[in-house]
Amino acid sequence: MIIGIPREIKNNENRVALVPSGVRTLAENGHQVIVQKSAGEASGISDAEYTAAGARVVPSAAEVFREADIIVKVKEPLPQEYQFLRKGQVVFTFLHLAAAPELTKALLEREIVGIANETVQLANGTLPLLMPMSEIAGKLSIQIGAHYLEKINGGSGILLGGVPGVKPANVAIIGGGTVGLNAAKIALGMGAHTSVLDVSPERLRYLSDILHGNLTLLISNTENVENVVAAADLLIGALLVPGAMTRKLVSRSMISKMRKGSVVVDVAIDQGGCFETSHPTTFENPTFSMEGVVHFCVANLPGCVARTSTLALTNATFPYILKLANMGYDKAMIEDISLRRGLNVFKGQLTSQPVAEAVGIKYVPFESIFKL
Repeated sequence: MIIGIPREIKNNENRVALVPSGVRTLAENGHQVIVQKSAGEASGISDAEYTAAGARVVPSAAEVFREADIIVKVKEPLPQEYQFLRKGQVVFTFLHLAAAPELTKALLEREIVGIANETVQLANGTLPLLMPMSEIAGKLSIQIGAHYLEKINGGSGILLGGVPGVKPANVAIIGGGTVGLNAAKIALGMGAHTSVLDVSPERLRYLSDILHGNLTLLISNTENVENVVAAADLLIGALLVPGAMTRKLVSRSMISKMRKGSVVVDVAIDQGGCFETSHPTTFENPTFSMEGVVHFCVANLPGCVARTSTLALTNATFPYILKLANMGYDKAMIEDISLRRGLNVFKGQLTSQPVAEAVGIKYVPFESIFKL
């Protein structure tokens, strides 16, 4: 099997989808790895390291796509890459198709086998490939929010932890999953008063057991959301429904009641965002102001800590890459329910129900294709 690793071209996407140790293991298993020149450079990995591990380094993305049976990326193919996609080729990456109807159509038209990292799901509901990136994004959301709260960066001039005699900032986190938990850890560690909202009483009990500090835990309903948003100096959007568009839980009217210069960080933006006022931004132009509130809505947030993110992501993805290479995608998905759940498109058919509902294209169950 030939595995291809193109250089990421999304704005300021500095991660790479495979590290040299993975190349070595694939080579030991009889596979070939093709890496585009400089693919790992922004993560601190040189072409020489890939070559030493057994990869072949080529100059262009076109060569990688032309030769590879499996394309492994970090982020979704962009329009300039569509021309390289080949019928029956496996693309294994974060796809976020519910918020990307044009990409969905492109993958279907080219009859790609598209496996989305964000929907690979264990039998217990855990998202093993999304989790490390959610941990990083949650921690970064507070770090970035604190930065933009500084007056020189357009914020209201509030220090998260305050000082003796001056109260700390109010941080509100909508969603108590992996992103929310990790955001809360950092916010509490910096001394902020932190409110976390979630729809699950069981999840709130768990957060109560493991988080300590100036913490308020609330059931997520309209009244509680309105109250915490109005009081927040920093608001974090941390909602997730695997594979589906995120519900717009915070309205523009709620945002308008925040103090001018407050900051919102919508970590859910790659699935459409959970604030009505959100739209995707890039690291080149990361923020915009609406209703006097600073919005940060960069969709590839972990890319700004590329070294950590690359290592964390490849730790999680590599066992699946190896399984796909060793067994082929059909046998691998039949054996592994988590890979089956990760399959979003298959040779012209849409196999993810949440994506189908979001983009308005017919859903075809995996079981009907493979006759399980």
